[in-house]
Amino acid sequence: MFVLSVIVMTVLAVWLVGSLIGLVFKFTFAIVGGVLGVVFSGLALLLAAPFVLLALLPVFLPVLLLAALVWLVVRASRPAPRTVGSVH
Repeated sequence: MFVLSVIVMTVLAVWLVGSLIGLVFKFTFAIVGGVLGVVFSGLALLLAAPFVLLALLPVFLPVLLLAALVWLVVRASRPAPRTVGSVH
């Protein structure tokens, strides 16, 4: 009976050590994978953003032209700033 309990405790100790090593590997790969995933998704976003903006340009072009027209009208309706003579 004593021998059986020693065998069971040995098997459970080996299982516990193996599960702890697996837990360390799981957390390590999760952190590394998360960091690399953020980096590579950021790079993919930087590479894809100009193409997406270029593809959406026909949709946003009327809005941009209207905003430019409003800006020009507001700028033209302001009085010209006074020029102050030399301070010296």
